[in-house]
Formats: sequence, structure tokens, C-alpha cells
Amino acid sequence: MKTESSTLAFSAFMALLIGCAGIVATLASNSQAILLDGLFNLIYFSVALVTIKVSKLASRPDSESYPFGYSYFESLVNLCKGLLIFGVSIFALVDAVAALLTGGREISAGLAVIYALFATAACSLTAWVMQRSQRHVSSPLVAADKFNWLVNSVISGAVLAAFCLVMLFEHLGWRAVLPYVDSVLVIAVVVLCLGVPVRMASQALRELLNKTPEEAVAEPVRQAVARGLADIDTLEVRVRMVRPGRLLYVIVHVVLPKDLPEATLANQDALRQRIDEEVRRYYSPVVCDVVFTADNRWAAPSCGLLVDTHASSPTNNA
Repeated sequence: MKTESSTLAFSAFMALLIGCAGIVATLASNSQAILLDGLFNLIYFSVALVTIKVSKLASRPDSESYPFGYSYFESLVNLCKGLLIFGVSIFALVDAVAALLTGGREISAGLAVIYALFATAACSLTAWVMQRSQRHVSSPLVAADKFNWLVNSVISGAVLAAFCLVMLFEHLGWRAVLPYVDSVLVIAVVVLCLGVPVRMASQALRELLNKTPEEAVAEPVRQAVARGLADIDTLEVRVRMVRPGRLLYVIVHVVLPKDLPEATLANQDALRQRIDEEVRRYYSPVVCDVVFTADNRWAAPSCGLLVDTHASSPTNNA
């Protein structure tokens, strides 16, 4: 897969295939662990349809309706995906605990093993395709899908191992523990993997709230800006950045001395070009806005209130 849309379409198809297989296997085996896996994949399929649309939007430039582009839709999709999976996980956890307290449930281990074997192979294949696609595609949507398919393959493998144990217990005649295996398995899977949707949703929420990206991204960008201004006499430099989805938006305020002879429009444009090139060595796609001023008021942090220089308190700039 060499394009983002084809990679995401393949991911959506596999989610639908495994989800449908999970629902059918649940009806035949009465396993809530399989139902949980099937619901996970059906949720992924429904969100994947939106994800494919968003991936096309994210590559568009800004417009009058969306003056800062469409990258925030990527964060919104990942937030919804994380919250949906979290909700299904909590529902499954409550149901498993209730079943455990009421004597468990009998399952058909043979059918469960067949499904778990199929799901493990399918999830591993999809994760491998996602990994190979990242050689050609740089996309947070594909990266998130790859991570989720890796987790899904591990979960399916654990389910397969557990159902093999059920068959072993049946062979050994340990029938008293059999009704509890499925519920214990669901609880273990949810507890061990609950961090995945939580991390996905929290990361997306931070992006939607315009939080500065992690230092692994932010610090190299600050250093790149400093190199771009290395031979310029500056009074203050403020670098602000946000990363909604795949797009890094950087705004740099440079306070220059009022009598700086090099501060012509042509020289400023040359500096902008240099800073943009330095930043792109570390991250792309990026929008880099550089503002030059001789008054540090325009670079200082602001809450949107107009400061009256003749008064001691701020007034609303309405």
C-alpha cells in the first residue's frame, strides 16, 4: 500500500471482516471475549469510514470556512475512536464481572479457538501491512492504526492461548473452572489494554486544546529557529507551536532593535525562508509564520485583552 487512502481502506475492510466474523462466532460459541473483540473491530470500521474522508481533507490547504486548515479533524477522529473503545471496554468489563459473580458462562471452546486463530492471523497481517505502508506514507492516522492493530493482534493471541487452555481443562476433566475462564479473560484483556484508548483520547484532546507538542518535537523546532536567527541581533524570540493531527503550526515572534539597518522587508523575507527551511529539516508538513516587530508587546503572551498604557488595569478590546 503506497497511498494513505488505500492503506486506511484496507484497514477498514479488515476491521469489518474480523468484526463480522466475531459476531457470528459469538452466536455459535457464547463467548463474551469474542463479542468484545468483534465489537472493537466493528467500531474501528465505522470510525475508519470517517477517517478515510478526514485523510483527504487533511491534505487540503486552508479555506475561508476553515482558515486554519482541516488537520484538527484528525485529532477529533482519534478522540472519538478512543472514547468509543473506552466505552465498549467498560461495558464489557461490567458484564464480565456480573457473569463472574453469577456463576460464569459455558462456551464452545472448539469454535472459539478457530475464531481466535483467524483473528490473530488477520490482525497480525494487517499490522504488517500498516508497517510496510509507513515506508511510503507519513500519516498519524496510519501510525495510530498500526499501533492499534499490533495491540489487537496481541489481544487475539492471548484469547487464542486462553481458549486452548479451556480445551486442555476439558481434556483433564477440570469442568468446575470452565464457566469462569471467559469472564476472567475479558476482565484481563480490558484491564491490560484499557490504557490504549485512554492514551489515544488524551493525546487527541491535548491536540484539540492547542497544547504544545511533546519535547521530542518542540525542542528541535526551537533549535532550528535559533539557527535561522543565529547571525541576527534580536532582543527577544518567542516560539509557539501546536500540532493538530499531522500538521505542525509554528508561529515565531522576533523582537528586533528599532535601529537595526538589516530590518528591510526583503531581509525579513529571507529570514523567514531560512527559518522555514531549518524547521522542515526536522518536521513536515509545517506552516511556519514569522513575525518581526520592534515592540515586544506584540510578542508577549496575551489573553486577548487590550492593555491600556495609561491605566493600571486591562480593558476589553471589544
